[in-house]
Amino acid sequence: MNIHTRYQACIDACNACAAACNACLAACLKEDDVKMMRRCIALDTDCAAICSLAAHAMARDSEMARHFCRVCSEVCLACANECSQHSHDHCQQCADACKHCAKACQAMVN
Repeated sequence: MNIHTRYQACIDACNACAAACNACLAACLKEDDVKMMRRCIALDTDCAAICSLAAHAMARDSEMARHFCRVCSEVCLACANECSQHSHDHCQQCADACKHCAKACQAMVN
């Protein structure tokens, strides 16, 4: 099985999640009460970073890919939990992407 076949679904989930997190944090910064969105913005930032790192690690078949996926799953779940508490569409879309990515990453770890 080649790298792309083995990792492709998780790479796609990580890339989609990073994009959703970046969109969410940009939209959160435009909300009227940015202070209320502080934790959401922070977790979006962390989540986008770890998702990108995990995707890159899998793309190059890094021996550390499973470790990054484990951490990515944890960060995605934290971000999903925070975003799901906000009613904004961008937060709900981000929460969905984070949940999907967490599941894909967890499958890579097991």
